[in-house]
Amino acid sequence: QVQLVESGGGLVQPGDSVKLSCAASGFIFNAYAFAWFRQAPGKEREGVSALSIDGGSTTYADSVKGRFTISRDNAKKTVYLEMSSLKPEDTAVYYCAAGGDNVLQASYFWYWGQGTQVTVSA
Repeated sequence: QVQLVESGGGLVQPGDSVKLSCAASGFIFNAYAFAWFRQAPGKEREGVSALSIDGGSTTYADSVKGRFTISRDNAKKTVYLEMSSLKPEDTAVYYCAAGGDNVLQASYFWYWGQGTQVTVSA
């Protein structure tokens, strides 16, 4: 059974840092690219960051460049999203996804987690 389980979300203050984790199981982890998407209330889902199968190539949305870092640990079958200098506009449910390429398009990803809420508020 394919599973992607996100963790690490919560309520943080502007300027804080948070590290999200996505634990994968039920498929060959090393054969997939991964991405993080987010969806804020009343807004469409947007791609945040993506990482290639070999971990050597990354893609970031302009809104998070320089603040977010995506990484993977093949031994732990886990993908991470380190977020720093958080802003209220980063508030959203963050989803982990596994698929075929390091692009910020949802159609390239076939497996999805249930999401973890990140709220940035003073």
